[in-house]
Amino acid sequence: MLSFILRRVLGMLPTLLIISAICFLVIKLQPGSFTDQYLEDPRFTKETAAAIARQLGLDQPPVVQYFHWLAGVVTHFDFGYSFLQNRPVVTVIGELLGWTVFIAFFTLVFSWLVAIPLGIYTAFNRHSVGSQIIGFLGYLGLAIPDFLAALLIVALVLRLGGTNVGGLFSPNFIDAPWSWARVLDLLNHLWIPVLAVGLEGVAGLMRQMRASMLDVLGQDYVRTARAKGARPQQVIWRHAVRNAINPLISLAGLSLPTLISGTIIISIVLNLPTIGPLLYDSLVNKDQYMALTLLMMSAFLLLIGNLLSDIALAWADPRVRYA
Repeated sequence: MLSFILRRVLGMLPTLLIISAICFLVIKLQPGSFTDQYLEDPRFTKETAAAIARQLGLDQPPVVQYFHWLAGVVTHFDFGYSFLQNRPVVTVIGELLGWTVFIAFFTLVFSWLVAIPLGIYTAFNRHSVGSQIIGFLGYLGLAIPDFLAALLIVALVLRLGGTNVGGLFSPNFIDAPWSWARVLDLLNHLWIPVLAVGLEGVAGLMRQMRASMLDVLGQDYVRTARAKGARPQQVIWRHAVRNAINPLISLAGLSLPTLISGTIIISIVLNLPTIGPLLYDSLVNKDQYMALTLLMMSAFLLLIGNLLSDIALAWADPRVRYA
């Protein structure tokens, strides 16, 4: 297992290098540059915009800009300077990364805790009225975009007289020191983005779990366990669920990049302090080093997610260790 992990980690390095070059190429293929916004302002002349471009290094060839950024990353872990924020990229991302991971973690936990039991129930009771209702709600969850779900939840909360919409804290708790009152205020705001973002994940995971369970229930070892007189709970959890959940473990690794790019619109709608809107602003304003770093982070999370899902799959299914 250790050699497998080591090979995967070493294989990430050339993959990330190739991805960084492709991402930088795509960013540079956008028409215009960051200094074009100064040309639209009558207070700035072309000479001033050109001077700003030289100061930011944008007058150099794209190849030189890319290798200058890459050298800073390798030698000093310096991901460049944000033109838009006028601060180092690492500093800007660091301010939002904690809340991004925090919201995404609770969303993933909510999705799995709700989706897995619903998938098991609908698989064992696929012809019942409850299963049909849950399946219909699952279709709605897949069809409704997360930002529209957020707007519907916000409208409902406001209709019922609630005020805990927008952001993660009430105005009087934004800069307040941590206390139980601030934690309760956070939880009072947190459930709205978690529910809005998690609905689509619940619907997708539930359908995946249901399909996997239906496939497993038709296997010989499940029928043999039943024929031997095993208890229904033992058949469900020891034989069926343990094997049916393997495909979902593989899919779990693919959800990590959504920490950055999966909640852009809903973060804007709910005014959440996450990285998603930062990526959007950097792409729109051609803040190339910020956009490149965020895209690289998304790719890195995808590779790490796949590695972690492979390790979890090997732990959950002993057959994988000897494959």
